[in-house]
Amino acid sequence: MSTQSPRETTADVVVVDYGLGNLRSVTRGLERAGAAVEISDDPEALTDADGVVLPGVGAFGDGMENAGPFREALRDVAASDTPLFGICLGMQMLLDTSEEADREGQGDVEGLGLIPGTNVRFDDPDLKVPHMGWNELRVEHEHPLVAGVEGEYAYFVHSYYAEPDDPTHVVTTTDYGTDFASVVTNDDGTVFGTQFHPEKSGETGLRILRNYVDLCAES
Repeated sequence: MSTQSPRETTADVVVVDYGLGNLRSVTRGLERAGAAVEISDDPEALTDADGVVLPGVGAFGDGMENAGPFREALRDVAASDTPLFGICLGMQMLLDTSEEADREGQGDVEGLGLIPGTNVRFDDPDLKVPHMGWNELRVEHEHPLVAGVEGEYAYFVHSYYAEPDDPTHVVTTTDYGTDFASVVTNDDGTVFGTQFHPEKSGETGLRILRNYVDLCAES
C-alpha cells in the first residue's frame, strides 16, 4: 500500500483510449498523483489538455493500427510542447518502427516517429522472454520525470525494448542480460516514455506519475 497521500488536482490530463491501454489503473494512478483525468477516444480532446498519456499493452502493429486516428493529433501534441507520456507499448509507439511487426509477418509498420529509433527483441537465448517483474532503474541523463528514482525498482512486462538512435535520448537504463533503455525522451524533453508500468510500480511509480503531473502543471 502506498504511503504517499493523494494530492489536490493540479493538471488536466487526457488518457488516449485506442482500445489497447490499461486505462483503469493508469487513471487511478494519475488521479492519485494530482491529475484530473479524461479518458477519450476522440483526437480532438487532446487539443486543450495540460498533458496526454498514451498507454498500451499488446503488439506494435496492432497498436499503430488502432491508434491511426490519433496519429496527427499526437504529433500536434508533441509539436505544442504539451507533455506526452507513453507507457509500455505506448512508449514503443513513440519511435519510428519495431522488429516485432516484421516478426509477426506485418512488414514495416510506421511508428509515430517522435523519438528516432526502433524497438528490438531480447535476443539472449538464456533469458526468459518476456522480461517480467521488478527491476532497477539507473539514471543516465537527468530528466524531471525521473527525479528521485535513481536505483529504485519498477515493474516490467515486455519482450521488446527501445533503441533510440541518439544515446542522449536514453534517460534510464535497466539490466536484463543487456543494458536496455527503460525511459526515453526526445530532444526537447517533452515527449517521453517508460518501458515499465508506473501504475503497477508502487511508490516509485507514484513518484514518476507525480513528477509527470508537475510537468503538466508547469507547461
